[in-house]
Amino acid sequence: QVQLVESGGGLVQAGGSLRLSCAASGSIFSIRGMGWFRQAPGKQRELVALIYSGGSTNYVDSVKGRFTISRDNAKNTVYLQMDSLKPEDTAVYYCNVFPIVEQLWGQGTQVTVSS
Repeated sequence: QVQLVESGGGLVQAGGSLRLSCAASGSIFSIRGMGWFRQAPGKQRELVALIYSGGSTNYVDSVKGRFTISRDNAKNTVYLQMDSLKPEDTAVYYCNVFPIVEQLWGQGTQVTVSS
């Protein structure tokens, strides 16, 4: 079974950029959908971005035009390029397949955006 490990988070000033990576232990070539999710303190986890095997993508309205999801099947990795970051983007970011498989939630990677 695929395992997922997130990395790339950190502390950045508002307006800055980060690129998150989600490395899969197995092949993601056959996985139809991969997604990035986030959970801010005191809030429920929310879907941020999705990418399907054919390359189509979907984003939550709050990140449209600022975040870009991509996947490299050869490297079994999904990326989230985050530009023009805002303090409200502060959260722990997770990746998972879509539809979600609960057993695949990892530790996530913390993103903190200072104002």
